[in-house]
Amino acid sequence: MADLLGSILSSMEKPPSVGDQESRRKAREQAARLKRLQEQEKRQKAEFRKRMEKEVSDFIQDSAQTKRKFQPMNKIERSILHDVVEVAGLTSFSFGEDDDSRYVMIFKKEFAPSDAELDSYRRGEEWDPQRAEEQRRLKELAQREAEEEASRGPAVVNPNTDYKDKYSHLIGKGAAKDAAHMLQANKAYGCVPVANKRDTRSIEEAMNEIRAKKRLRQSGEEGPAAS
Repeated sequence: MADLLGSILSSMEKPPSVGDQESRRKAREQAARLKRLQEQEKRQKAEFRKRMEKEVSDFIQDSAQTKRKFQPMNKIERSILHDVVEVAGLTSFSFGEDDDSRYVMIFKKEFAPSDAELDSYRRGEEWDPQRAEEQRRLKELAQREAEEEASRGPAVVNPNTDYKDKYSHLIGKGAAKDAAHMLQANKAYGCVPVANKRDTRSIEEAMNEIRAKKRLRQSGEEGPAAS
């Protein structure tokens, strides 16, 4: 009986030491602190959601507003706002390079942004509808001109006038003018074409022609003196 009682007592857990009690106390305090932080975070989320619901509701009721830009938020706050916007039937987007500068913009469904407007916000630029419309028109005009150019095929140059006519004052028109210009050049510079240097007449014929020209010249000179 004594042996049985001893074995039972020895198998029972020994009372904790002073060190173990301190560790358990710290663990309980840490758990309580964590619970308070969780409750505080939950309360803050609820308050933030309630505030966003109020701002989104005011935005919907204001007919003058088509979009609204919020201040930068952390990831949890952006997630809550996106959820509120979705429940309200609106559209929302996040913009910004890093997490600290990211912000949310909300839009009414009938004024949902175009791809060009979204690209402008992503580049960190303000949306200018007038400038965007001008750029769109220029782009369409350039595309239309490119299509028309492609449909015409390779360009064929057909001058309205022949280059000989255009520069006839320089090169003459036709063989007659070419010869005339050549003759004028010959007289001006004393240049005689090779073909003109060939004299097919006989010596006797050439001498007779020279004598005849000489007599004709002498008779012309004597005529006025005789009279």
